[in-house]
Amino acid sequence: MPRLIKDGAIIEDVWRAADADCAHPVAGQVLSLDQWLELADKAGSAVQLEPGQAPAPLLAHLDDLALVVVYFPVFTDGRGFSYGRELRERGYRGELRAAGHFLQDQLTYLRRCGFNAFQMADDTELEKARARLYDFSEQYQASIDQPLPLFRRRP
Repeated sequence: MPRLIKDGAIIEDVWRAADADCAHPVAGQVLSLDQWLELADKAGSAVQLEPGQAPAPLLAHLDDLALVVVYFPVFTDGRGFSYGRELRERGYRGELRAAGHFLQDQLTYLRRCGFNAFQMADDTELEKARARLYDFSEQYQASIDQPLPLFRRRP
């Protein structure tokens, strides 16, 4: 069973991986956007966004979603950062997972954009990656995890 980092802890993944070619997805499976759009009852569902699939179709169903996976095919594709930020700004409170190819150096920034779970392409160094979530004790800029910039937080 694959492992990931969720809320700062290393856990086993309880969701089945997305399979866009599956004609009949099963309960507990992450769905492709097309599969998810076909669902009549979206309560408790999970969906994976690919690059170029903006989260707009999800916005009317944020309370129904248990999990949104944003897939990063390469570490240089930054669209997923914006997808995460938009989902959190629009009120999504469930698990927001970055999956795929991103660098340990990017974990802090993914967390600041609202991601709370990280499924790396190579899970052999999860302990090191988990430590990287907190590389910085303070941030100057405002973000999802800290809406006020540092100069506004100072007494």
